[in-house]
Amino acid sequence: MLCSVKATPPLKLFLTDGRIEVDNNTVERTIRPIALNRKNALFAGHDAGAKNWAVIASLIETCKLNAVDPFAYLSATLTRLVNGHKQSRIDQLLPWNSSLFCRKSLQ
Repeated sequence: MLCSVKATPPLKLFLTDGRIEVDNNTVERTIRPIALNRKNALFAGHDAGAKNWAVIASLIETCKLNAVDPFAYLSATLTRLVNGHKQSRIDQLLPWNSSLFCRKSLQ
């Protein structure tokens, strides 16, 4: 009985707000690659390797969230860094500043 009393406010919210989903499968599917990358980082062989893996995995997932092709982003970013992009303007190379990068079509 206590369980149903505690569940009443969330149930009312679900029934009155059409944006709320019954389950969180969408979120679970979205974060699954991140969790898999985290497990893979355990086998990087060294703490520095795991840290580098985490940075690359974060950039790739951020690209996906911003509809930027990760391969094109990393290629363009590394090319710019090698060609002497100023460190003081490094924020220009972040995935959400995608005017420099090709956005994927959202389908």
